[in-house]
Amino acid sequence: MHDAPEMLCAGEALTDMISQGGEQWVSRAGGSVWNVARALAVLGERTAFAGAISADRFGDTLWAESAAVGLDLRLTQRVARAPLLAVVEQCEPPHYFFIGDDSADLHFDPTALPDGWSRALRWAHFGGISLAREPLASTLVALARRLKAQGVAISYDPNYRNLMDRRYTPTLQCMATLADVIKVSDDDLRGLFPGLDLEQALARLRGFNPGAYCLLTRGGLGATLFHGEQSCAARAPRVAVVDTVGAGDASVAGLLHSLARHPERALQEHLHAALAAGSAACLQAGATPPSPQATRQLFELFQGEKT
Repeated sequence: MHDAPEMLCAGEALTDMISQGGEQWVSRAGGSVWNVARALAVLGERTAFAGAISADRFGDTLWAESAAVGLDLRLTQRVARAPLLAVVEQCEPPHYFFIGDDSADLHFDPTALPDGWSRALRWAHFGGISLAREPLASTLVALARRLKAQGVAISYDPNYRNLMDRRYTPTLQCMATLADVIKVSDDDLRGLFPGLDLEQALARLRGFNPGAYCLLTRGGLGATLFHGEQSCAARAPRVAVVDTVGAGDASVAGLLHSLARHPERALQEHLHAALAAGSAACLQAGATPPSPQATRQLFELFQGEKT
């Protein structure tokens, strides 16, 4: 496969149907794994999205928006099934549900991918609701295991949603154990480990794989990056926030981009790269990938504060 991708994001791409009040709704392309893929592509990584999307207007939009940011679409499959929809009845506090009992995403088939597709891979990212929906979840866990055995570094963001009940626990433990990078928010920890306080929940998650990088984001309170016995914390730079949708996904992309391109950086610099990308995403409406220029400027702002 010519110019095989170096970064892979495997999972769901979906359509958010967002209530505008009354009987008015607006559709937006989304999905946490797909958001990470687009952010990586915009930041300059040779990235593919591996997943299945519908062969209708919803799928056409996902395809077009993927192409617009330079995603490698050779691993994206079009399936004549219904689209996966996230119906957002209320944004604050969030109230949503998913429609897609036999939707296109569930029919992703790794055996149909082109020959040599994984030969250049360095990183593969998994997460979101794709890991809570069978048979897709088992397919993706098997793919992650195979890529890990091949020497590909694994990134994992559970991105908690209400689908992730007790049945999700074995997947959580398996993916956390495989992962070289784990990203989690404070809200994710509350959902994934009900009954535990934040420190207990984080300790439980990190206990699955103490040597992994673990990025904990806490919204306006900033973030902490752990690696083995090391840790560092920082607050996000102040920006004129337009929308926080997709900021967490952008922060994952910023961290992966930093680890892949600048392995020599100190832990604090990797954290700054994650926060810079997440903050840059907040400068635009919706789950829009962060501008490389804004990301670079915000990262340099962190570096200027050190001198």
